[in-house]
Amino acid sequence: MNRQSLVETVTREVLQALRFDMAQTGDKVREAVANGADRVAFHGEPADVPLDLAAYIDHTKLAPDATADDIDRLCAEAARHGFASVCVNPTWVRRAAEALRGTGVPVCTVIGFPLGAATTEIKAMEARKALRDGARELDMVINIGALKSGRTDTVYNDIAKVVDAARETGAVCKVILETGLLTDEEKVVASSLAKRAKADFVKTSTGFGHGGATVYDVALMRETVGPDMGVKASGGVKTAGDAEDLIAAGADRIGASAGVRIVGGGDDGDEGG
Repeated sequence: MNRQSLVETVTREVLQALRFDMAQTGDKVREAVANGADRVAFHGEPADVPLDLAAYIDHTKLAPDATADDIDRLCAEAARHGFASVCVNPTWVRRAAEALRGTGVPVCTVIGFPLGAATTEIKAMEARKALRDGARELDMVINIGALKSGRTDTVYNDIAKVVDAARETGAVCKVILETGLLTDEEKVVASSLAKRAKADFVKTSTGFGHGGATVYDVALMRETVGPDMGVKASGGVKTAGDAEDLIAAGADRIGASAGVRIVGGGDDGDEGG
């Protein structure tokens, strides 16, 4: 079976299992967005946009030139505003965990970031090292090339091994799709594979790739994974309005370096997460 046939077959089976017509749903979401809708929700109930956005935000600093002072500042802001987590590169996990001890704010880190092209064994090893250093949430990048080659077993195994590592310590695992590089069919397949691997969230983007979080992609991912799995919107989320629109579309976590600005506390960074 060639690559296109495999993708079409898997997608058809996924959509049949979900009893969901992607073409019709995609058209519905596109029409709503084109008409200026800022609330796109499924499963029969509109999403409630919270008054307090801080608890939705992974306060993020993933820039390659981030310094120790930057990480300390990030952690202080997270503790002050009550963000859902701080998200840092693995090299800073131990420092962030020490800075946040006793605050109730967990440390999130990234695995296979930002390309997703590391081997599964290295991703699992990186995950376990981060967990030993104090991470309680892992945002892993899928093997994008494998997905686009129709190698769904490889993608599933890649996700499952990192999920297994997270489960050893009760940590949360989020799966980054990098939606800007995927077709709608590939977004559906990748979301379904993450759900089958028992990940906790699917996530739109690294913030370093092509494109970022969109209302359409969040709604499509939410429709694919259903109401019980998390959806994280990340990449280009700069304002409270951006966050509210994405939450209304089905996101229950927002990755942003602009967390302080979003909650009304002034300026902060620009890189994604």
